[in-house]
Amino acid sequence: MRRPAFYSRSPRTLPPAADEAAERADAPPSPETAGAGSVPPEAPVKKSGWQPGRRSFALLVMLSAALVTGAVLWAPRPGAKVLTQKDIDAAVLRTLQTNTLPSPAAKAADIIRPSVVRVVSYGEEKNTPEAKTQKRGRNMAKGKPPEAPNDGGAPGEYERGVGTGVVIVDKGVILTNLHVVAGADKIKVTFYDGLEAPATITGVQPENDLAVLQAQKIPDDLIPATMRSTADLRPGDQVAAVGFPFGIGPSVSAGVVSGLKRSFRSPEGKQELGNLIQFDAAANPGNSGGPLINMDGEVLGIVTAILNPTQQRTFIGIGFAVPIENAASAAGSPPF
Repeated sequence: MRRPAFYSRSPRTLPPAADEAAERADAPPSPETAGAGSVPPEAPVKKSGWQPGRRSFALLVMLSAALVTGAVLWAPRPGAKVLTQKDIDAAVLRTLQTNTLPSPAAKAADIIRPSVVRVVSYGEEKNTPEAKTQKRGRNMAKGKPPEAPNDGGAPGEYERGVGTGVVIVDKGVILTNLHVVAGADKIKVTFYDGLEAPATITGVQPENDLAVLQAQKIPDDLIPATMRSTADLRPGDQVAAVGFPFGIGPSVSAGVVSGLKRSFRSPEGKQELGNLIQFDAAANPGNSGGPLINMDGEVLGIVTAILNPTQQRTFIGIGFAVPIENAASAAGSPPF
């Protein structure tokens, strides 16, 4: 590889002998020696100044071209509008006005829905006013006359009631209300993906009207619900009830927490429940055992009762749920 020559910056000096030789060489030839056939002296070589290398020159050209190109691209163009914060805010507002966003309740329902199951109990038909109301509602939901005969399961079996449950363990552990499954000869649960499976009662907590079920068959991708402490729950907080009112669902209704530490006595006066969450999200027979959730889709309680002093036993604006702390303890695993 050829290297460029190094040049010294100090002036060049000649020795004395060289100076004399240089003076003789510069002197004009005499007439005597001009024609003697002597070789004429060579013309002095002109000294050339320092020249940059080709690579340095090419690099300089490329750098200049890059600077010119950048100046052209980044220079403000005539007529181009510069975006301001006001323009950005207007664009965001226009997007919000033209695109419908899901409500908080809709997003919460999407989270909890894979964990909600339909619970059906079979056995001897009950003759209580509540059982008759539920039967009429289920028949109407199926498009049948209100007093149509019960054609539940196998011969001799009747669909005693329909309720809701929520999966709390991915092994098929389900929380529901005790009054939904009490006295049943057979229990069947239907998961979010449509899978039906028999279930058995593995635990009860009568003082809170709770029962724990174990499904005998579960989906491969069963998703348990997330439970949330009610320690920071306040009246006015948004909630939603998810379940199968009269067997229709899963249905979602939204409302707020109306009060805490409420008490409720069953219509027959047989049992009194305490430390309940009062809410105004619509709930009807069939919602029993379903989850009461916050706007993050987390379970705050298990819907257990509605207050209606008449014989209709339908929702008039007051519902009750057992706090999840009590409900989870029924399964033997307090979450908090």
